[in-house]
Amino acid sequence: MAMDKIIEVNDLFFRYNDGDQWTINGVSMFVNQGEWLSIIGHNGSGKSTLAKCLNGLLLPEKGSVLVNRLDTSDEESIWEIRRQVGMVFQNPDNQFVGTTVRDDVAFGMENHGVPREEMLIRLDNALKQVKMEGFAQQEPHRLSGGQKQRVAIAGIIALKPSIIILDEATSMLDPEGRNEIIHTMRDLNKEYGVTVISITHDLEEAIYSDRILVMNHGEILDQGSPRDIFKTTKLLEDVGLDLPFTIKLRQQLQKQGFPLSDNALFQEELVEELWTLRSKI
Repeated sequence: MAMDKIIEVNDLFFRYNDGDQWTINGVSMFVNQGEWLSIIGHNGSGKSTLAKCLNGLLLPEKGSVLVNRLDTSDEESIWEIRRQVGMVFQNPDNQFVGTTVRDDVAFGMENHGVPREEMLIRLDNALKQVKMEGFAQQEPHRLSGGQKQRVAIAGIIALKPSIIILDEATSMLDPEGRNEIIHTMRDLNKEYGVTVISITHDLEEAIYSDRILVMNHGEILDQGSPRDIFKTTKLLEDVGLDLPFTIKLRQQLQKQGFPLSDNALFQEELVEELWTLRSKI
């Protein structure tokens, strides 16, 4: 069954200054409604610039970006596009404006003129969706890194976007905080149908997505499902990306003569395959 494309990018070129090399160099891509797409690449690959083009923070020099068929270059459409595409950035401390969690989540809705009765309903629902309802009266600076990012996500959810972009949103978090965000976004994606675009160099995070785009020097080098992307790892290593632990362990075991397939992405899958091998000995 064909899937609806919620974002379409057509032959996109972008550079920050005339005469500079293209930061985005002829990129064409799409995002399906309801999918989790990871865009991966090392620092300077163009992935964060592409993210800012997807919600009109940056406008293309050539080519087009369509969000629900609205063109980001159309001044009359840009605010509707930004309402539909919420962004969560790298440093959660830079995103807080309220003195309490509740005030912070309400801030964006107040700016958008959401009626108070509706705002209260959305506020409670958003905090429940990220499992932060018990922290509504807390001061944001007293929260852990993962909790801060969950509050930032709640502020976006309350605006009811169709799409949430995580722009390196887990890169400053410890492993526990990173797992909190991955599980929160997985729930939003699977239970509520929110389209998720994850901009990351962390391949441990990317393996949870439905589809991956690999970027380098402003171009898309490869795309496919996580299983397709991680079957052949030379491209990822060539562009300077660190492979997930399970993939590296699988490769080392294969070099030691273990007859393992190239299918295992997750630790549980590798353990199951090793257990099956053991039972045959």
